[in-house]
Amino acid sequence: MHELARRIGLPGAVWIGLGSMIGAGIFAAPAPATAAAGSAVLVALALAAVVACCNATSSAQLAAAYPRSGGSYLYGRELLGPWPGFLAGWCFVIGKTGSTIAMALIFAAYLVPQGWQRPAACAAILVLGGINCAGITRTLRATMIIVSAVLVVLVTAIVVGLRAPVAAGGWFGVPPAEPSALGILQGAGLLFFAFAGYARIATLGEEVRDPRRVIGRAVVITLGVVLTLYLVVLLVLLRGLGVPALAASTAPLADLVAAAGASWLVPAIGIGAALASLGALLALQAGIGRTALAMARNDDLPRWLAAIGARGVPTRAIAVPTVIAAGLVWFVPLGAVIGFSSFGVLLYYLVANLAALRQAGDDRRFPRVLQVTGAALCVLLVATVGPASLIVGAAMVCAGIGWRVVARVSR
Repeated sequence: MHELARRIGLPGAVWIGLGSMIGAGIFAAPAPATAAAGSAVLVALALAAVVACCNATSSAQLAAAYPRSGGSYLYGRELLGPWPGFLAGWCFVIGKTGSTIAMALIFAAYLVPQGWQRPAACAAILVLGGINCAGITRTLRATMIIVSAVLVVLVTAIVVGLRAPVAAGGWFGVPPAEPSALGILQGAGLLFFAFAGYARIATLGEEVRDPRRVIGRAVVITLGVVLTLYLVVLLVLLRGLGVPALAASTAPLADLVAAAGASWLVPAIGIGAALASLGALLALQAGIGRTALAMARNDDLPRWLAAIGARGVPTRAIAVPTVIAAGLVWFVPLGAVIGFSSFGVLLYYLVANLAALRQAGDDRRFPRVLQVTGAALCVLLVATVGPASLIVGAAMVCAGIGWRVVARVSR
């Protein structure tokens, strides 16, 4: 079996994690999360942070023990058996392919007129797929450039937004409705989807130098930076807009800088959101390719996807999901792929938590209560994705099970 070259150090792993987690969600998710959770939106953020911390520590603990491509697919196979591993890998590939489509559509929505958004989204998927096929160092370089530009836009928006007058009624204004438990869960689910990209570091474990040390540190550093950034952005938005205005906004950061008298900055906010979408899309494609590679090595996907190209890149495992996403982006609505993606990602992390729960001895780095909590919250948040997403997600899982059964019988 040909292995991928280890070219990523701690800074590179952190940059890839930041590119995965600082996506378009930080520009858009605060509004629907506030609409769902109302004045308890900070509680929803805290719940999403707990889920993220539990899942991230499980991923870090597992990746240190199994530093190869595949993420929870590999961990599930090693610790729970072939079927749980397959379900984790299948849910990751289909769920993150949905995320790929969502990021491309969000990118196009910010920069392109209505009639040209689908072609632009298709082009973005194909171009970034080509960058990923060119090698992990090029992926890393592009990620660093994109994330740096996005951080400049976000910091500028925060500083300018603090000049806006405090919204009527203080930080929270008058809530549009009393927050409910279901609303808080829905808000947490939306915020979790927005920054749940830390597993990308683990899926690239075969390309990280000194993975036992680097992966865990990279996950913790990245998660800490991103959670702090989300908290600051949400607090500034609540201060400047209040709950009702934030819940009704379609572009909250743009509305914030406009409230501060800096309407000239609104176009830059749109460019930042578009770039953030591209950064997340680039990292998504890298993670999907490495998971598909691991699955193909075990015949859980067609074996020919396991080929390593001349540049030491799983070219086929990247190219095939890229082409599929580029085709689906012409037809699939944005709301549908977000719910479907959340379904797949939460099941993926459920397997990760259950696998980490089985680790013992020197492989155990975090208390078991974190894995139990993470698994329970993943199941709880699945219930918030909506009936349509549950039905489509269940149908896709059944299709994957059918594929594996047929493939095993035919061999």
